[in-house]
Amino acid sequence: MRRGALLLAGVILALSAPPASAADGSDVTFTNGGVTLHGSVVAPPGGTKLPGLVMVHGSGAHSREDYRDQAEAFARQGIATLIYDKRTEGYSQFSRSYSTLADDALAAVEALRKRPEVDPSRVGVWGLSEGGWVAPLAASRSADVAFVVTLGANGVEPSRQQAWAIENQLRQLDMTGSMVRMASSTMMRQLVGGGIFPEAHYDPVPVLKSLRQPVLGLWGAKDVLTPPGEAVRIFRESLGKYTLRVFPDAQHQLRRTTDGYDKLPGYAPGYLELVGTWVHDLPAASSADAPPAQDRPSTPVTPLAWYESTWLQLAVLLFLLVAFGFALRRGTRWLGVTGLLTVMGFVVVDVLIQTTMGKGLGPVVLGRPLPWLALQLLSLGAVAATIATAVTWWRHRTPRLAVALAGGVVFIPWALYWGLLGI
Repeated sequence: MRRGALLLAGVILALSAPPASAADGSDVTFTNGGVTLHGSVVAPPGGTKLPGLVMVHGSGAHSREDYRDQAEAFARQGIATLIYDKRTEGYSQFSRSYSTLADDALAAVEALRKRPEVDPSRVGVWGLSEGGWVAPLAASRSADVAFVVTLGANGVEPSRQQAWAIENQLRQLDMTGSMVRMASSTMMRQLVGGGIFPEAHYDPVPVLKSLRQPVLGLWGAKDVLTPPGEAVRIFRESLGKYTLRVFPDAQHQLRRTTDGYDKLPGYAPGYLELVGTWVHDLPAASSADAPPAQDRPSTPVTPLAWYESTWLQLAVLLFLLVAFGFALRRGTRWLGVTGLLTVMGFVVVDVLIQTTMGKGLGPVVLGRPLPWLALQLLSLGAVAATIATAVTWWRHRTPRLAVALAGGVVFIPWALYWGLLGI
């Protein structure tokens, strides 16, 4: 009944609001830590005592224009919305700080609260995906934030979420077996252990438990980037005041979808109206939809053992390149060729997985993309060549074979670790 009343009120607000073209936009600037950020306030013309909403970005590079369509929809419902260009200084694939991003959002909140058409006591934050970590953190730091709205927010650590998302993407491409395990587990653990996965272990639960503001949490049931079932349960168990809603045919950004991977025109029916009605009339009682089903749970990204350390892996990689290069010149060309092609090919495939989420690996045969299948066949060839080299060395005890044989011996556990000799 409560949800139906909210949606009905949203329809009434939408019908009574000014037309789409009537939303005004004015540029604003604000600073945090010496960095000046630029944005726009999108609001209905002539409004007074309006609630305000600061939109916090998802991961990656974003400008204010990425969220303008939603800001205009909120303006038509009588909300003044601030959208801004995401910082580039101190933010990249390999470096970012949720604390800094939260302070950016708070600087935006302060700028919006000073607007003459805005009621400063009713300004909140909206966060999508990565913003679902950042927006609650900002709210936990300031009583000036009146409420929080999240889309596709996570209840788990970023590394755990990313591992789950990578496996989803590879399975969607019909990949199975050792390459999927390598990409979603071994590769992720190496990225985290090597310190090149920023904010890998950020735990959102303590922040959620500290919030005193009401929270509207929204998820698509077909989200394949955020584990939605776990997120709904964690939010429900951690928050004090909450409204948690799940849209059945929506993906991560609450766009319409058939399977979570495609993106159909328009947002999930009722999403934009629900935000408007909830912001105008913050509910006193908490409520939550049932958590959506997940094909499988996410799993923690465990720390590296000493023998898995990134520096040791790099040293092994360098040794294999030297040993197999030596083998090419010392009468063990089959070991040198198969070994070098496997090691260098693996590096290329690993980079492609990270940069394209598996989409750049080409056709899939027997659950394996062709490059991975080729690497596995080459690995078997390298093992056979290692055995042959060991037999030759045992018969002749030739010192020139020792380096090549050492490379083959080290190659076997290395290939097992990275899944090249796995099923």
